[in-house]
Amino acid sequence: MSRKENDTTPVQPKPRLNNASRIEAYTQPAGGWGALFSVVRNLKQQQILSKGSITLLNINQPTGFDCPGCAWPEKHDAEHLFNFCENGAKAVAFEATSKQVTADFFAAHTVSWLAEQSDYFLEDSGRLTQPLRYDAATDQYLPISWEAAFDLIAQHLQALEHPDQAAFYTSGRTSNEAAFLYQLFVRSYGSNNFPDCSNMCHEATSYALTQSIGHGKGTVTLEDFEHADAVFSFGHNPGTNHPRMLSTLRAVSKRGGTIIAINPLKERGLERFQDPQAPLEMMSNRSTPISKYYFQPCIGGDYAILFGMLKHLIEWDHAAVAVGKASVFDRDFIAQQTVGFEAMLAEIERTQWSAIHARTGLSATQLQALAQLYLDADRAILCWGMGITQHRHGTANVHMLANLALARGQIARQGAGLCPVRGHSNVQGDRTMGINEHPSTNLLDQLDRVFDMQAPRQHGLGVVATINAMAEDRVKVFIALGGNFAVATPDSVYTQAALRRCQLTVHVATKLNRSHLVCGREALILPCLGRTEVDLQTHGPQAISVEDSMSNIHLSAGRNPPTSSDLLSEPDIVARMAAATLPNSTIQWRWYVESYDRIRDAIAEVFPDFHDFNARVYPSGGFHLTHPANQYRWNTPSAKAQFIIAPLEEVYADPESQFADAFVASKVYTLMTIRSHDQYNTTLYGLDDRYRGVYGQRQVLFMHAEDIQAAGFTAQQWVDIESIYSDGVKRIIHGFLIVPYNIPRSSLAAYYPETNPLVALLSHDPHAKIPASKSVPVILHPVAAPTAQTSSEENAVAQTGEPLAP
Repeated sequence: MSRKENDTTPVQPKPRLNNASRIEAYTQPAGGWGALFSVVRNLKQQQILSKGSITLLNINQPTGFDCPGCAWPEKHDAEHLFNFCENGAKAVAFEATSKQVTADFFAAHTVSWLAEQSDYFLEDSGRLTQPLRYDAATDQYLPISWEAAFDLIAQHLQALEHPDQAAFYTSGRTSNEAAFLYQLFVRSYGSNNFPDCSNMCHEATSYALTQSIGHGKGTVTLEDFEHADAVFSFGHNPGTNHPRMLSTLRAVSKRGGTIIAINPLKERGLERFQDPQAPLEMMSNRSTPISKYYFQPCIGGDYAILFGMLKHLIEWDHAAVAVGKASVFDRDFIAQQTVGFEAMLAEIERTQWSAIHARTGLSATQLQALAQLYLDADRAILCWGMGITQHRHGTANVHMLANLALARGQIARQGAGLCPVRGHSNVQGDRTMGINEHPSTNLLDQLDRVFDMQAPRQHGLGVVATINAMAEDRVKVFIALGGNFAVATPDSVYTQAALRRCQLTVHVATKLNRSHLVCGREALILPCLGRTEVDLQTHGPQAISVEDSMSNIHLSAGRNPPTSSDLLSEPDIVARMAAATLPNSTIQWRWYVESYDRIRDAIAEVFPDFHDFNARVYPSGGFHLTHPANQYRWNTPSAKAQFIIAPLEEVYADPESQFADAFVASKVYTLMTIRSHDQYNTTLYGLDDRYRGVYGQRQVLFMHAEDIQAAGFTAQQWVDIESIYSDGVKRIIHGFLIVPYNIPRSSLAAYYPETNPLVALLSHDPHAKIPASKSVPVILHPVAAPTAQTSSEENAVAQTGEPLAP
């Protein structure tokens, strides 16, 4: 499929206005009563007020289930009656809902009709209850037996000319046990094609940290926050994306620690927080300040900021040494544990201040103040999210964060270190279990030894490469273990057209989403158990394990009866798929599912860090995977930590700049994609973004008031957004409402997945291949307001807070 075939507008529902659509400033702190009222509203909306309240008491508890939302860790040594956040409660409410999507639902609605509905409508329709097969003749999903579904998958996989003609996607919600079986199945089949949600969020982190410190994970634990002098928060919004982090930051603030936010948008969760578990704050309506200092760089300015902070440190170091004072750098640590320091210094010293200041979006005074805050912190934690990684220079950004920590010896020091804040609850665990398109030789050798197999050695395809391979008919079968691939990925039109070229698409899921409506020539939906539900196997109820952002491994066991008797667990689905596809395999796939202890025993045989897995994970809180860098073990070619730096002009060399010059008649802005407060990843829990003052709508564009005036626009004017890329493809999305917001000049922000059609597939980090969703060059076209049309389900929400039944 040529890229020119992508020269069209994405097929998405038109923007709708309803009775609740309004822009209204929110003046309250993050959390607080607004969060509690939202939890109750969502439990009522899913018709589980009583059941849901009981279910929430089991979330993130030692004998309960792990939150299906974010991967922020919890303190298992200090139990709380309530150990969840607002968005975690929404995730549980939507999974534990009493609403069901049965065969009758699909008999009443064609796939084409469903595709015209909003993402919110699809998610809110309820839980999937039985396996389904797409019937192209009627354009409907019809029931299919589990046996027939697995036979169909086996037929397609066995008919391929080569195993690499299939791709196997994984969502970060998948458990360690399911992920391990999945990678074992796929490698037994003969492929390393593992496109994964990591490819779209923190791949730059994993890639860069492996190069810099020898291991692609953060170095801190939750306890480190109790000892940090300062916490630097780069490019993420904890109030919406990982709200339980706010309790940790609140504790830092309460004891006098300094929190510094570096983020283009002013976000309420980084300003102040009212802890729903703090009675005095709630009753007095007080809140705790979070960030003592807030810096707003231009979009993409982080690399220049980190470059400038180090340049200030170098100048201060020269001044200190000249008068006989101690170096501002940890010279002993640098000499004993690192390589590349002098080369880094030379590169920074040769770079002019004017080049740095031109890129940061901060004033020279602000940049110096930020560097001084880092100098003043003996123990500093550097946190970051996708505002750092989702750029063409995402890997370079993370290299520079590592440089900053290494230069001051902030690794393996209590209260200090690197803290990438992961998104989905087990996205890090999936990678640990071998879901990786670029597996290490050691992993493959271990699999061969333990399972007497010959794992494929050729590296496989990540997300970007998989999309291209489907478009070019090199991948013919696509299987997704969770997720919403067709919507989460960039270049939506091209991606969805590529999926439709597949001979078979398969989605393992709990709820209906838009990817299920982007069908290959044949398509299956396989419904699975959720985290909240009892997983009953031959040896009784089973628990699965997950790994949080800080490498803690713990168990999760559902407490609710399954929504339907026709649901299977993810490990069971994987095992049955493997057994059907590989009938001559010596691996006893179904035997492993009888007791998940058997899967964990196998994991322990393959991964030395998981020795005595079952014995260590059953006690409350599980166990922690020690980061090698915290023991001064650097798994790098030099066996030391490595300072890695790219010239500033190389990082900011934009291959699209000449193309953008063709649009000089139009102002070119830089757009970043963001989440609303009523969503998690691509899952929409509602149509509000409370903290940003947006209600009843999602197609809004946040823009600086002076930019609005300079462009001749007005607040709440409607525009189309067109992105700029040199491949000649017209990428445009229609009907977005301009909302004045505290954001730097020339920078824009809007929600994804609505904006994903603007992100060119070829616009990505050259190393980690992560899409540059946080730096999209765009132009704006004024248009008339859309015709007011209120869909039935949105009108019901506006009037009663409760959607209509499907």
